[in-house]
Amino acid sequence: MRVGLFVTCLVDAMRPRIGFAAISLLEAAGCEVVVPEDQTCCGQPAYNSGDRETAQTLALKLLGEFEACDYVVVPSGSCAGMIRVHYPDLFSDDPAVLSRIALLGQRTYELTDFLVNVARLGEAPGHFRGTLTYHDSCSGLRELGIQDQPRVLLAKMAGVTLQEMVESTTCCGFGGAFAVKFGELSTRMADNKCSHIEAAGVDAIVAGDLGCLLNIEGRLRRRGNHTTQVLHIAEVLAGNGGGA
Repeated sequence: MRVGLFVTCLVDAMRPRIGFAAISLLEAAGCEVVVPEDQTCCGQPAYNSGDRETAQTLALKLLGEFEACDYVVVPSGSCAGMIRVHYPDLFSDDPAVLSRIALLGQRTYELTDFLVNVARLGEAPGHFRGTLTYHDSCSGLRELGIQDQPRVLLAKMAGVTLQEMVESTTCCGFGGAFAVKFGELSTRMADNKCSHIEAAGVDAIVAGDLGCLLNIEGRLRRRGNHTTQVLHIAEVLAGNGGGA
């Protein structure tokens, strides 16, 4: 099957190795992976800020770049949720475009969801050894139902011990513009998340959205924690994230 990888802005700008890890995982599952070179943003920041015109422009751009693919895979529940859940709202008054957008959404998956439920990856190729805990990102969990999928994949790795933290499904305080608009509240939520991670006594905190991970990592380091690794699920599954 021909899979288009939507890399996402944060992965492209902040941690490109997540994109390469995603490619390795998709190829291990037998997919032909294409990465459109001109791809940019899914439009979520504009949509969340009320700028529908910009969000529509970016949605149409993405549609043109990925419409020919059998599937679109995204290493982020947040961006995948934007495409699948919110794009139809942008074109509710344009039936012709709406039908194409709806079809694209039906073929768009968050990475772990795709590996488990579509590609049915038999064995994760990674070699991580140590204990980790998993943070369930808001959009992936609440918009797409991503919760069991990453844990199913981690369970296939012999060296991984999953230690669940308290309140793994509670927001880390990032939320895109939320962290900017409500800095004090966001910091308190991040502190709570960091306390739960540290109480779990793990080698690494893992999640499926880089935005959450950057928020958590920044707060951990400011608290003086320089030892807990902060890794995207793709980095662990593809063997690029190290271990204890």
